[in-house]
Amino acid sequence: MIIRNGTVFCDDGEFRKLDVEAQNGVLTAIGESVTNSDEVIDASNCYVVPGFVDIHTHGAMGADFSDGTPEAIDTIASFLLKNGVTSFLGTTMTLPEDRLMSICEIARPFINVDDPSKAVLRGIQLEGPFIGYEKRGAQNADYLAKPDFQMLKRLDEASGENVKLVVVAPEEDDGLVFTKSASKMCTVSLAHSTANSDLAEKAFSSGATHVTHLFNGMNSFSHREPGIIGAATNHDAYIEIISDGVHIHPLVVRAVFTLYGDDRVCLISDSMRACGLADGKYDLGGQVVTVVGKSATIDSGSLAGSVSTLADCMRNAVEFGVSIASALKAATINPAKSIGIDDRVGSLTVGKRADMLVLDKDLNLKKIIFGGTIVK
Repeated sequence: MIIRNGTVFCDDGEFRKLDVEAQNGVLTAIGESVTNSDEVIDASNCYVVPGFVDIHTHGAMGADFSDGTPEAIDTIASFLLKNGVTSFLGTTMTLPEDRLMSICEIARPFINVDDPSKAVLRGIQLEGPFIGYEKRGAQNADYLAKPDFQMLKRLDEASGENVKLVVVAPEEDDGLVFTKSASKMCTVSLAHSTANSDLAEKAFSSGATHVTHLFNGMNSFSHREPGIIGAATNHDAYIEIISDGVHIHPLVVRAVFTLYGDDRVCLISDSMRACGLADGKYDLGGQVVTVVGKSATIDSGSLAGSVSTLADCMRNAVEFGVSIASALKAATINPAKSIGIDDRVGSLTVGKRADMLVLDKDLNLKKIIFGGTIVK
């Protein structure tokens, strides 16, 4: 397969008019006048970019990863691929250990499986239960647990050692000890936490390298107490944001890229089961969620994830004033790097998997190439 005449988003973050060749599911050449092929895609007046990587999604089309069923995983993975996501982490809610164990065990045989109709499940993100009560948001308080490394080990083993990211509130008992141990196993992220900047600094120094949905589920940034948000500027942590136009103001989306730089920002969907469906009442972690337009809330008024896709969030970021190149980095290579899968996906680099999107000049999906095969 060869994609010709497109404006290619290269792995140095620049756009160039080049051809892209893929053979046997792998990128084999990127350059001018690449060898002829029986299968040629004309990408004139379009961008050619890597497949999106969504490291924080709970569900879509009525399914939630925490349902813990093969059918839910299939539904989510199918929907994601149709919307340009080629790799993702299934993200759990705060639930009892036995439920989380079951979710991990059921997900295990699906992880890193190549199905031409479904985005690749690259692992699991545990957004709970090791978080704080006050900033729990839409997480169920009944199932909160103190940071417990032995529990994390049990869950990781159940998943086939595929827990890629775990969220922790460092102010909880043993939070820093947990962070130090867990960081040797997977990416540790701070969120759903009241940690001040001093404690957050200690957590980053203990091995945390990530912040989950920046601004949401943590103390506000203040000039006298900058909290997690400020402490992260002193470290090379990756920063998640939900640019759905609801979770944070468009001006703040733009400011985040300025403050942290476009090599550290990860766009996420944080989508829940209502994504792709109409307004109404839905379930999230055992709580009722009301969806109206782009907003999903529980009875307390707390936001309960989003109903946007990662493609929506990428386009929104550009509409909010972020450059196309920066927004694409945040939807592809940055999240891949944050969980250590950038050797396989996240950029158009010879030798990596041939997951590519052809976008028109308005950044709408025109074609999806998944493992070197045209999906759309």
